[in-house]
Amino acid sequence: SAKTLYTQAKKELDSGNYEKAIKRYEALQARYPYGKYSQQAGLELAFAYYKYEEPAPAIAAADRFIKLYPTHPYVDYAYYLKGLADFKDKTNFLERLFNSYDFSDRDPSAALDSFDAFSELVERYPNSDYAEDARLRMAFILESLAVHEIKVAQWYLKIEAYVAAANRAKFVLDNYDRTTSIEDALGLLATVYPKMGLQKLGEDNLRILKLNFPESRYIKGAEKSLAEALAATQASAG
Repeated sequence: SAKTLYTQAKKELDSGNYEKAIKRYEALQARYPYGKYSQQAGLELAFAYYKYEEPAPAIAAADRFIKLYPTHPYVDYAYYLKGLADFKDKTNFLERLFNSYDFSDRDPSAALDSFDAFSELVERYPNSDYAEDARLRMAFILESLAVHEIKVAQWYLKIEAYVAAANRAKFVLDNYDRTTSIEDALGLLATVYPKMGLQKLGEDNLRILKLNFPESRYIKGAEKSLAEALAATQASAG
């Protein structure tokens, strides 16, 4: 019966036997696709896949539960579980991203899938028990993506690809203005713009940097960059 299959699956789940639990939950849903046991199995199946470290089927199971039972009292947990599974998968992605030497060919946009899942939870259920944790994970994702952009900008600066470096730093200012990478972005722009012959923009960013981060480690380098650009301009004029 559906009750028997559910009881067996739940027992395996509670014991940490996730592979066996998954098989029993799937058998239950295949044989008894309707009813309260199948409904509960849908949510617990997503959890079992998540614990079994299978993010893709966990996300699929959570999505299916959300689609079938949009008014279920625990549908907020389905959204949260979807975000968790995606977050776990994308956290590994971010680690691979940052451990790469050549940052220029890496696309971090996949990590935004996890951000979007948590964002949907927060927007739909702002008072959910899971909303605060979702917000913290969203902040972590944005911080991670901002750090990636800064690393790319620094790499471009190192190889003297100044336009590309400036574009990456500007992207952080425009898109990740609530992260801790703002200082890095301002410092890089204050350093890079003079090397591009854009002294005025360099001065503007240096002024903003000094105003907001008076002890910044970038100030000395930016001032040197401006001085060198000024000297080069005077030399060419003379």
